[in-house]
Amino acid sequence: MNIVLQTPRLQIRPFTRKDTDAIFAIYSDEDTNTFLPWFPVRTRTETERVYEERYAASGKSAGYALAVCIGGQAIGYVHLDGRPPYDLGYALLPGYRGRGLAAEACAALLGHARKEGFLFVTATHDVNNPASGRVMQKLGMKYCYTYEEFWRPKNFPVLFRLYQISFGDVSVWRGYWEGAKRRFVESLP
Repeated sequence: MNIVLQTPRLQIRPFTRKDTDAIFAIYSDEDTNTFLPWFPVRTRTETERVYEERYAASGKSAGYALAVCIGGQAIGYVHLDGRPPYDLGYALLPGYRGRGLAAEACAALLGHARKEGFLFVTATHDVNNPASGRVMQKLGMKYCYTYEEFWRPKNFPVLFRLYQISFGDVSVWRGYWEGAKRRFVESLP
């Protein structure tokens, strides 16, 4: 499903093959990928694989994997899984952070998800990346719990905070909680 969302500052649209240079810029940037589970890409071949695996097919069943653009240029992405836990993910190139653009893009996608009948959406962030948690809070997402996951392919344990926004009467998604050996609820400010 090809959706295009507009916000006051952004266009959120599917990536195309013409975005390969932008995909390379986003996925090769060390800073952008610090808190993401994959290693930064290094070659055009790896970039093509990212495009094929993450962006060639998008729609409610697969979820949404969209470019966040300013003036037609992709500066980041926003993803929403089409299956539980309906995980929301996002990343922007460093020069575009700190301006509320991630929250603006995510809010547009959450609005679309709600119209499409999603009952809830989750998002997680590494406890060492509190800026991502602030985006989740701006979106109206509520902190639910913290859990530890062993990250592959980076091969180290990470503590994640799970946030959720519900569009109906649904309980907190417990999948990560139930699958984690280490889990707890923090008292956040």
